[in-house]
Amino acid sequence: MNTLASSPSFEARAASWITPAEIGLLGAVWGASFLFMRVAAPEFGAAALVDVRLLLGAAVLLPFLWKARAQFPLRIWPKLALIGAINSAVPFVLFAWAAQRSPAGVGAICNSMTVLFTALVGVLFFSEKISFRRVIALLVGFAGAVVLASGKTEGASIGWAVAAGTGAAILYGIGINLVRRHVTGLPPAAVAAATLSISALLLMPFAIAQWPDHAISTKAWGAAAALGVMCTGFAFVFYYRLIARVGPARAATTTYLVPLFAVLWAWMLLGEAVTGTMLAAGALILGSVAFSQRAK
Repeated sequence: MNTLASSPSFEARAASWITPAEIGLLGAVWGASFLFMRVAAPEFGAAALVDVRLLLGAAVLLPFLWKARAQFPLRIWPKLALIGAINSAVPFVLFAWAAQRSPAGVGAICNSMTVLFTALVGVLFFSEKISFRRVIALLVGFAGAVVLASGKTEGASIGWAVAAGTGAAILYGIGINLVRRHVTGLPPAAVAAATLSISALLLMPFAIAQWPDHAISTKAWGAAAALGVMCTGFAFVFYYRLIARVGPARAATTTYLVPLFAVLWAWMLLGEAVTGTMLAAGALILGSVAFSQRAK
């Protein structure tokens, strides 16, 4: 038996680098999701791409739902359907729609406002209290969204794409609050499988109606498959395992990394320019999120 590998000091040293490495890897994977949407959305269209994404992501997670099926009585499925629509189907479509009209980094920067909107929705609709720190963070975050919406790429305005991405972040904020109140205690991976599956079924008629008449390239199919299997299915499993080990607060630091990786991947692989407006908006939004999360 290797006594070094089993010693507490070795395990502590391993944990000290494994967790940051996993957080970084998850940020890189979720950052890549905006790259894959940018590649696949123009050929699939928003609804068709998202339905493929949901079906593939659900397929990866279904074993978790099957294992926990006794904990999901019929009465809870309407709530899961509502959460699935708000937390998956509609925001995914909004981000895919935005990906057809703006650089990958724009959607990722908008996505980072989810933390702020979660707090705002809790105050407006669920009687939660908000600190002065978070009020300031919300105002700064909104200012960042306005700066981002004012920008242009290749001479075209990206205002509507920013509006779609911001709308998706608002829906995520609502969805997170609903999850906290209606499915707490259920296995998270099983809940994700259920909501993704229902979302895929809800969106399927729209995907069929809008399925493209032209042939879809292998490149677009590959991006859609990576988006569903890697960025949705496996990423959820990875994220929940991380939460179980280090807690939700530390796991949520991936929020800061997603826009950085999204911009990096798009610059390296698609040649998309990083504009001054994107840098300024990203600094405002990510700074506000970090400020709101900092411990007193």
